[in-house]
Amino acid sequence: MFDQHTIEIEWGGRPLTLETGKVARQADGSVMVTYGETVVHASVVAAKSAKPGQSFFPLTVNYQEKTYAAGKIPGGFFKREGRPSEKETLTSRLIDRPIRPLFAEGFMNETQVILTVMQHDLENDPDIVAMIAASAALSLSGAPFKGPIGGARIGLIDGEYVLNPNIDEMPESDLDLIVAGTKDAVLMVESEAEQLDEKTMLEAVMFGHREFQPVIDAIVKLAKKAAKPARDHKVPDHSALEKEMDKLVGKDIAKAYKISDKQKRYDALDAAKAKMKEKLVSAETTADEAQIISDVFKQLQANVVRGSILKTGKRIDGRDTSTVRDIVSEVGILPRTHGSALFTRGETQAFVVATLGTGDDEQFIDSLTGTYKENFLLHYNFPPFSVGETGRTGSPGRREIGHGKLAWRAIRPMLPSKEEFPYTIRVVSEITESNGSSSMATVCGASLSLMDAGVPLKAPVAGIAMGLIKEGAKFAVLSDILGDEDHLGDMDFKVAGTAQGITSLQMDIKITGITEEIMSIALEQAKDGRVHILGEMAKAINEGRAELGEFAPRIEQMKIPTDKIRDVIGAGGKIIREIVEKTGAKINIDDEGVIKIASSSAKEIDAAKAWIHSIVDEPEVGVIYEGKVVKTVDFGAFVNFFGAKDGLVHISQLANERVGKTTDVVKEGDSVWVKLMGFDDRGKVRLSMKVVDQDSGKEIPREDD
Repeated sequence: MFDQHTIEIEWGGRPLTLETGKVARQADGSVMVTYGETVVHASVVAAKSAKPGQSFFPLTVNYQEKTYAAGKIPGGFFKREGRPSEKETLTSRLIDRPIRPLFAEGFMNETQVILTVMQHDLENDPDIVAMIAASAALSLSGAPFKGPIGGARIGLIDGEYVLNPNIDEMPESDLDLIVAGTKDAVLMVESEAEQLDEKTMLEAVMFGHREFQPVIDAIVKLAKKAAKPARDHKVPDHSALEKEMDKLVGKDIAKAYKISDKQKRYDALDAAKAKMKEKLVSAETTADEAQIISDVFKQLQANVVRGSILKTGKRIDGRDTSTVRDIVSEVGILPRTHGSALFTRGETQAFVVATLGTGDDEQFIDSLTGTYKENFLLHYNFPPFSVGETGRTGSPGRREIGHGKLAWRAIRPMLPSKEEFPYTIRVVSEITESNGSSSMATVCGASLSLMDAGVPLKAPVAGIAMGLIKEGAKFAVLSDILGDEDHLGDMDFKVAGTAQGITSLQMDIKITGITEEIMSIALEQAKDGRVHILGEMAKAINEGRAELGEFAPRIEQMKIPTDKIRDVIGAGGKIIREIVEKTGAKINIDDEGVIKIASSSAKEIDAAKAWIHSIVDEPEVGVIYEGKVVKTVDFGAFVNFFGAKDGLVHISQLANERVGKTTDVVKEGDSVWVKLMGFDDRGKVRLSMKVVDQDSGKEIPREDD
């Protein structure tokens, strides 16, 4: 019989409960976490040994939302959950990032963390609950994990920081920030903000770090009761091999990293590696030994680069720590698209295209909280040729989805409201070169392409990636990092925003954490870099064009009374389909009576508007209308004079002289001018032809006038 253990605390005004020993007892670590009434189960299993020649730590985090958690049945034909949604992929990445650097060096055993949303109370987002559950399960598993970590969501509502605001409160918040870390330091930040300054963002991060400390304490208490014995794992000592390799190719590596051209630098490093292999690798070398040699070579590269930067302040390409590479911004690259831009920063390049659509193009997103529509889409593609390699192409991977979402968060706060700009907007970033942050290049390119498309952004947005080299008390913060500085450094710190403030912040740490001082320096240095990049972007364009492009659709809005919506749509959509078919315009009507009419032709939009007006507007007494005779009877003629509305011209109102027979004056199909005289006791329309000159359509003056 397994022992069951429970720890419960009050956190953010709601109970947080951690339970183990009852569910999934064959896993290395299994914890059920309940926050409010949202429940997430976490399981951890780590292989007993590493695969021979394993070159990287095979950690997989899978977060999955089950629709039964919200009392729903999946849509679609198969009626079961399919491939991961964007939310599931992003949450998996969100949890992977802070836990990965805390595994012991050299631990290569395949490790899988599975997080399942079992119940959702529609108030507490499961992502933070899942992060806590993963941390707790890892802490119980016996794997060499230097945790636990805590995590929290921070909002900013009415100028006050709020811990774990519920889902209904988030629309009122100027900040959506998730922070994770250990007891001593911050490891990961992900955020979207409404142009907040650096001080506010830093305070939010530190507020979150303080507020999740009780969670870490609760996990520690649970681990003391239920953790499995720690696995034997010795950190490998390869200092002798590293010293030998340094003598052999250390100078060659140092010389290679003085070459600013990326490809030539890689060629020089390949030559150094070949020289090293010639001396140290033989036919008798096992796969594990070959992998150790390769890992030590990478460590030697890191030592050379890091030591040089800390010692001289000079980087691989000769820049100092704060200089941004040369930037070229171009717009209107593809004249037939709605908006396009080519943003080049050093050896990183993004070709970004913006497309404007109508309400029919909005994306329907089915989530646990319900189905909603999204009118801003940003897709990021990273083909292998961008780094001079061959590789898999096809559906986007986790990295592409994550980078696209980061750029989406950076741009979205600066978009106009749907009332100001009633378009569906899709931005696609094609990374054509990469050596440094392509996600931040996407932010810059997206901003340029949207302005080129005529989208009235509140302000242009730029992004910059910051790095860190830290050895003991010494550290250097690097602006606009290269790819090698990202791989060999200790931090990837991405900041996007306008000249006024930050719209998105993402930070990942590869060491056990950084201090508030380092974060403050990085934020201020990033601000200087961001302002510089915005200045370079402004040389191409600095605000949305006054007119949409020739090939972009035009959208005009009109509002009708809600009781008229059914009249415009018609039975089974018959009338609205007829309007679309006859005018050529696209029409979208919402439940509030707002109608969006879209077409690249102003004539088509005007025709559709006139048709709708004829359905919903009421004719005015005393106004003259042109109509068509639709039926003649003994006592007069029925005239269609206002959209679908017909009215009777009594035989006495056909002409000034006496009329013996209706057909003596008008026949079916005749165009006539009529004046609306009023309505009878039953609300029937009364029309007159005799008071209107049938040639000019003007009223005939009476003698007493």
